[in-house]
Amino acid sequence: MTGMEVFALCAVVLLLICAMGMGLEAYKRRMDLREKEVELLAARTAEKAAQYAAGAERLEQRVRVLERIATDRAAQLAEAIDRVGDHAGEHNPALAGQIEALREARAN
Repeated sequence: MTGMEVFALCAVVLLLICAMGMGLEAYKRRMDLREKEVELLAARTAEKAAQYAAGAERLEQRVRVLERIATDRAAQLAEAIDRVGDHAGEHNPALAGQIEALREARAN
């Protein structure tokens, strides 16, 4: 190998090392950018999950209120039927039979 060939070989090796260093730096920047993108996506996802959870909680509360209203009204209606039935049965035996049928249907 002549001096010129050694010099050319050293220059090629040096260029390869520089190119690899530049490529590595570009790769690091790309990975940093990708990491930031993933962090932003995670933050957005967590925010949406919190919004969905809050919405679900509001819906559950509304369902509880509606169930309470429905069951309270059903209980009030049952009490009203019982009160009417007690008084109507004394004056009208046919109506007393219908009220008793309603009570049985409600029990089932």
